[in-house]
Amino acid sequence: MNISRELLDELLAHVREDPENECCGVVAVEPGQPPLALRVFRAKNVYASPLKFEIEPEELRKLWSACEEIGELGAIYHSHVRSEPYPSQTDINFAANWPGVEWIIVGLAAGRAPEVRSYLIDGASVQEVTIEEPAS
Repeated sequence: MNISRELLDELLAHVREDPENECCGVVAVEPGQPPLALRVFRAKNVYASPLKFEIEPEELRKLWSACEEIGELGAIYHSHVRSEPYPSQTDINFAANWPGVEWIIVGLAAGRAPEVRSYLIDGASVQEVTIEEPAS
């Protein structure tokens, strides 16, 4: 995914607001290879938990519609407050409902700067994809 520094900073600001709990949201993209991030939409983690996240279904529908008004839903993001930014089994199971959507994970392992990675998940297959700034 191509994502501007400004949008990536916006996503990271959301993560830093509550580093004790997983945060979550979605990214609207312009389809392409690679997709181009257009906007970051924050969501509320209904669990307010350091171990899992979920977006309330009605909020998710609204976010999905907002993405489709400007492009399409291209990524779901969330943070891992205690671990590396790699999909957990819970993430992999949840991704089954979202084929073709990237999973951006921000790792907040103790004492380190946030690490951002993105994945395409298809069944048990987890493939890391590049996150980079678009060419000027």
